[in-house]
Order: sequence, then C-alpha cells, then structure tokens
Amino acid sequence: MKKGLLYLLFISVVFACNKTEKTEDANLTPLQKLEAGNKRFASGKPMHPDETLERIRELKKGQHPFAIVVSCSDSRVPAELVFDQGLGDIFSIRTAGNVMGDYELGSIEYAVEHLDCKLVIVMGHKDCGAMKAFIKSNGHYEQTDHIKKIIEYIESEKEEKNLAIHNDLVLDKVIDANIEHGVAFLKTAEPILKEFYDNKKVAIVGAVYDIETGKVIFNTDK
Repeated sequence: MKKGLLYLLFISVVFACNKTEKTEDANLTPLQKLEAGNKRFASGKPMHPDETLERIRELKKGQHPFAIVVSCSDSRVPAELVFDQGLGDIFSIRTAGNVMGDYELGSIEYAVEHLDCKLVIVMGHKDCGAMKAFIKSNGHYEQTDHIKKIIEYIESEKEEKNLAIHNDLVLDKVIDANIEHGVAFLKTAEPILKEFYDNKKVAIVGAVYDIETGKVIFNTDK
C-alpha cells in the first residue's frame, strides 16, 4: 500500500515538473527552447517531454514543429534527444555530413512555408566521419560507391576550397566550414528561403555538437 502511494506521489511530482517546464518553455523563443533543452540533456537531467500517448493523439490533428534541425545521420547525433524535445517538436533533416540537395531543400521549404517554422539550425558535430573521409581523400576518392557523391559535394563547397588552398584542412576547421556553407546555402536559396530570411520571417543558425560533452554551441553571429 505504501509503495503504491509513493509511486503515485512520484508520478504526480514528475507530471507537475513537466507541466512547469512546458509553461516556462512557452515563454521562450525557438532558439532559447533548444538551448534550454540541450542544457538539460548535457547536464544529465533531460525531461523527455511530449512522449505520451496523449501527445501522439494530439499530433493526429496535425504537426506544428517549432524548429527545423539539419544534422548528420550519425547515430550519436539525434536532434530530438540532444535538444531534449519530443514528438512533433522538431522537423528533422538528416544526411551524412549534413549535406543538402534539392530533396533536403524542398523538405525545409515545406516546413518553413507550410508548417510556419521560424528557425532552421544547421548542426554539424565533432569527429564527423564524413568530414574525415573528405580530408583523407585529398581530392582523390577512388571508390565507386555513393559515398563518393557526398565527398564530392563537400569538396565543391567554397568554404572547404578556401581551406584547401591554404593547406588548412584541419578537422575542426573543416567541420566549421561545412556548417558555414550550409547556413549560407539556405540563406540564399530561392525562391522560398531567401525571401523568408530577408524579410526576417525565419532565422537560420549554425551549430556544432560535441559528442564528448553533449553540448551544442550555436553560432548566432553569422
């Protein structure tokens, strides 16, 4: 009997904390929500919001994610966990090396234009395998697999070319350059994103995730 009462008390406290957290989140901007969620995650105190059956039923009526996160397919970098968000909170685009082509761009345009997302995050991560493969290839990736297309895409980025010219293809710099390229690409992508960005209807921000600490560093200056 006592165990049952203690369990009910525990559930009540958790529910109350979650309710308080959601109320506080409602007063935050999309970027602040991600920052707060990552702070919880990196400190080992995630709330795991919006993972209930009630949330599943609620989302049957439609989705209203508050942010788009373009990130790497690496299994260590799931956006919903890294930012301590739940079902329906993040519109997630994932590819190796967070590279973007027409399909990814179309998906982002849909979320901005039709789901009213106000924030796009381009998130790379430390120790990225795609960036390592790009550096290792040194412009001569000899395999005939489809990974070659990813390497060639990274090689074509203006920011990476600038590093190569100066013989400065250091992993962290390559990762930062790739993120910088992604942000610039989206800010100038026509016909949808450029217009939305120029009219301040959407913010586009770069970020890097540290797979050792769990922390995300946002670059709001570019």
